[in-house]
Amino acid sequence: MHNSKIKKTLNAVKKGSITIEKALDVLKHLPYEDISFAKIDHHRHLRQGAPEVIYASGKTEEQVIRIAETMYKKSKSFLISRAAESIFNSLKIKGAVFHPSSKMISVGGEKKKKGSVLILTAGTSDIPVAEEAAVTASFLGSKVTTLYDVGVAGLHRLMDNKGTLKECRVIIVVAGMEGALPSVVGGLTDKPVIAVPTSVGYGTSFSGLTALFAMLNSCVPGIAVMNIDNGFGAGVLAHKINRLIK
Repeated sequence: MHNSKIKKTLNAVKKGSITIEKALDVLKHLPYEDISFAKIDHHRHLRQGAPEVIYASGKTEEQVIRIAETMYKKSKSFLISRAAESIFNSLKIKGAVFHPSSKMISVGGEKKKKGSVLILTAGTSDIPVAEEAAVTASFLGSKVTTLYDVGVAGLHRLMDNKGTLKECRVIIVVAGMEGALPSVVGGLTDKPVIAVPTSVGYGTSFSGLTALFAMLNSCVPGIAVMNIDNGFGAGVLAHKINRLIK
């Protein structure tokens, strides 16, 4: 539940347009709602600045849909990650959008986009993870710009877009293979850099471990490193940094 909805409810009580009992009905599921197989954290947005997001992988289709319907009833919005298109096809919620590249489903989200988050990928194969970050940050209320396929194998592609690096507040860099791009970007900008290793690559990439280790051992100080393929985590962190910068 968003701060704005609670303030609206409390102001309505103050003005006498709704009863205290009605307000209690709106607020009674704080901080969470128990639906047997899940305890839905409606209070998370108030505590953390971002609502609970439904991770679909490992859940049954019925469980994902029930959680989504419960969240929608309270906030008129939700975000589902790692979702099969069949879940989207089974949802009977108006306004739901399926994002095929990132395999995310969104309803609602913040309409006013603020600040500037830039998302880069080393290659085209890294786009699904980058799109997960982009959908997440945009859903939370950040203005997002993407710049794809600008890896170190053709560094001139990145250098042709140096102006874009100057215009943003925070940068997410998504790369597989040897994971070199975040170090290059970090050496070109004073903006916060969030590195996301992907599982893209041949045998000795070890499903993203090589890129992860490279990013953790970058000689550029101050780079934040996410887990392998964790575009969602990068999108949340980028949004939190973005909203702090005035």
